Amino acid sequence: MTPPPTRQGSITVRVFTQRFSSTPLGARLARRLTLHQLHGWGIPHGTRPSDTAALIVAELAANAATHGRLPGRDFELRLTLTDAVLRIEVSDTRGERQPPGPGEVTAPPVLSETRRGLLLVDALADRWAVVDRVPVGKTVRAELDLPR
Repeated sequence: MTPPPTRQGSITVRVFTQRFSSTPLGARLARRLTLHQLHGWGIPHGTRPSDTAALIVAELAANAATHGRLPGRDFELRLTLTDAVLRIEVSDTRGERQPPGPGEVTAPPVLSETRRGLLLVDALADRWAVVDRVPVGKTVRAELDLPR
């Protein structure tokens, strides 16, 4: 006798991927499109998840446009949304300059006007990592646990 079929809940995964020019304008567009996409996915503007995601994207996109920039190469933003997690990935093609990862980020000198981006990512993301990008480059991945 065969067992009765079991019902498994479906999991919806939404994905948004876009390439941007490695410029300050590209970084701003990445942030704005993130807010627009999240709103379309039911995470309204002005909510904590939306604001947190926008800050993380702004920092990672600015880093990609500034430190990961190679002439003629873009950076890529990828958003992946499940019921419980929003994953933000920003990839660039510069692989020889790896940023510090979780637990390695140190505070800049008090009067420094730079080097605070990854400190913000470290404080805001529930998890984050720097991973190699195939075939070339790196990806900084940050995850936010979403309220149920």
